[in-house]
Amino acid sequence: MDSALLAVLALVAVALVFDFINGFHDAANSIATVVSTRVLTPGKAVIWAAAFNFLAAFGFGTAVARTVGSGMIDLSVVTSAVIFGGLVGAIIWDLFTWLVGLPTSSSHALVGGYAGAAIAKAGWGSLIASGWTKTLIFIVFAPVMGMTLALLLSIVTLWLFSGFTPRRVDSWFRRLQLLSAALYSLGHGTNDAQKTMGIIAGVLFTGGYLDAFTIPFWVVIAAHAAIALGTLSGGWRIVHTMGSKITKLQPFGGFAAESAGAATLFLASSLGIPVSTTHTITGAIVGVGAIRRLSAVRWGVAQRIVWAWILTIPASAAIGGLTYTLLAIFGIR
Repeated sequence: MDSALLAVLALVAVALVFDFINGFHDAANSIATVVSTRVLTPGKAVIWAAAFNFLAAFGFGTAVARTVGSGMIDLSVVTSAVIFGGLVGAIIWDLFTWLVGLPTSSSHALVGGYAGAAIAKAGWGSLIASGWTKTLIFIVFAPVMGMTLALLLSIVTLWLFSGFTPRRVDSWFRRLQLLSAALYSLGHGTNDAQKTMGIIAGVLFTGGYLDAFTIPFWVVIAAHAAIALGTLSGGWRIVHTMGSKITKLQPFGGFAAESAGAATLFLASSLGIPVSTTHTITGAIVGVGAIRRLSAVRWGVAQRIVWAWILTIPASAAIGGLTYTLLAIFGIR
């Protein structure tokens, strides 16, 4: 086995490690609402979420993977060192924010790390403006859309069920929340796993193992399996922040937040836009809390989360750029 093939296999392995950490870090996105409302125990919730993360491999396309793999960074400057630097930037930032319990975006950590390594190699001209424009717009649009839809769903729900007893409403929405949690996990797997697919396809294409930039089906399966296994292992520190620190959730609120989040993720995925599942569900949870009263949302916690969001791309880019620079010092470019 020659050194070039070994390098490609090693990069694919590192990409799948990132995908696993993505699932581990973002498990809270998929399960925090359904756990905090006590519809499912944490153990059952991660199994439920992981199953639908994997099922998203079938029938949801690869538009996001194409954007990440070839629509954000000029492929002519992409090398194994650039991809490795990007993955290291994302992995280190994800692990750091997991340790401090912050629900930041693995997606933005990945694109930030990838961009930082590319800039370190070839400057700002290595970035493709159109791909970044869509991504940066959705940094704001995705949580706002999630918040707005969750707010509207909550208003409609309260109006439709105003004449029913709280116990009856709670009983119905405990069942409905299983459906909304499944839909959200499908959306999470659809958008997040595709980012790793794009990176792996970039590795294969730049290594000469693909004649054109396409996403082989084995890459689709591997990426979804890795993120599902990561979700199965859980990210309990962040579950607490997402599920109870932002606002107190009831089953109807969990249903509204998950449904709004799922709708946002499916829209973004159909447009080929890599969005933050973390931003999306956090916005939706804030929307649910705000329906009762603005003081029901713990804005101090939300503000801390927003600062972490702002820092994610530049921080992971700095780590990715530094990693590439260190590799270049040793002649690995």
